[in-house]
Amino acid sequence: MTKIFSDIIKEQKQNNPLGIYSVCSSHPFVIEAAIKQAIEDKSEILIEATSNQVDQFGGYTGMTPNDFAGYVYSIAERLSPPGEKIILGGDHLGPNVWQSEPAESAMQKAKEQIAAYVSAGFKKIHLDASMRCADDAAYLTDEIIAYRTAELCKIAEETAAKINFEYLPYYVIGTEVPVPGGSQLKEETLHITSPEDVNRFISVTKNIFRKNNLENAWQRVIAVVVQPGVEFGDAEIHDYDRKKAAELSAFISSQDMVYEAHSTDYQTGSSLKEMVEDHFAILKVGPWLTYSFREAVFALEAIQNEMFAGRKDIYLSKLKSVLEEVMIADPKYWKNHYKGSDTERSFSRKYSYSDRARYYWTNKQVNDELNLLLENLNRVNIPLTLLSQYLPAQYEAARNGIIKLSPEEIIIHKIRTVLKNYSKACRIN
Repeated sequence: MTKIFSDIIKEQKQNNPLGIYSVCSSHPFVIEAAIKQAIEDKSEILIEATSNQVDQFGGYTGMTPNDFAGYVYSIAERLSPPGEKIILGGDHLGPNVWQSEPAESAMQKAKEQIAAYVSAGFKKIHLDASMRCADDAAYLTDEIIAYRTAELCKIAEETAAKINFEYLPYYVIGTEVPVPGGSQLKEETLHITSPEDVNRFISVTKNIFRKNNLENAWQRVIAVVVQPGVEFGDAEIHDYDRKKAAELSAFISSQDMVYEAHSTDYQTGSSLKEMVEDHFAILKVGPWLTYSFREAVFALEAIQNEMFAGRKDIYLSKLKSVLEEVMIADPKYWKNHYKGSDTERSFSRKYSYSDRARYYWTNKQVNDELNLLLENLNRVNIPLTLLSQYLPAQYEAARNGIIKLSPEEIIIHKIRTVLKNYSKACRIN
């Protein structure tokens, strides 16, 4: 199953640009789209949960790692792909969720989190101890980060040994700058990680792993996270510039690992391809997928309104307005990300690249409106003329017999238009 990681490293060291993309989402439509893309590609699919999304206490999704694994496999079982093709990963596992606590208690909870992920069968573990805790100094040295990373790795190794897994976990170390979630400043120059900085971090971490008898685990450190100069914010995208990242790209060629690139959402297909060619061989994507889902359901609501205008026997879904009401009533997921006037923030809540709306799709009111929308549109075939007006790419797919005129297939196809960019860039098939 996890042979793909060693294959990627082997091919990358021979300058053959093989990569893999990581789907970072718990949304059922996104997971179904990702699995269907993998079935078409006859490839592995890497699906990751983040540290604040899923943990031993439930995270913001209400799911433990074991719950999340069962959730993904239940969707997969319905679609009938080979089970061994699914690789589960954990992203930013460490003290991230408990940064407001002293380091001792934050790290203890992080260790419990790591154990829960490994016990649930997650095979790709991002060990991220870069976050400052409440009693930490203003700046964490590489040594402190590496020491905590090794502590977390030791728990992962011990947990895997107790369960006697056939496949031991693979690890990713390091973190990107800025932190996950998208940059919040409209004008921001990203600091591309220097080769000197990443070399020092790898060397320090490798040495501390050796001192902690983790040499075997180090052989399964497949990637380091760096900042290659890609990011997105509320209304802006920082595009990949391979010239600026050339030195960083050249450095990793001499190492027994590759780079993992976070926040690659909204990059062009050519940029994604260049990133894989430049050894950023693991591409993380998340908000772009739920952003695409949001585009699809907003368009379908417009189609619904056109189709059933004036019909008194049909109660129309008001998905867009209910989503707005729910986000205003519970602003915790967007209030620190969207700035400006009330009008500007209202626009961002709907259309921002940061896609903070993704945190609200599980809300009962929002979910009820989505289900009503799907129910209404499943009453009759969606007119091709309206599909052409609001979702032209899906119109072409329907005309060519690729998808049926059902709202579910239209949504899945819309999400897969994003995934295909990653599949092509990674040379998956």
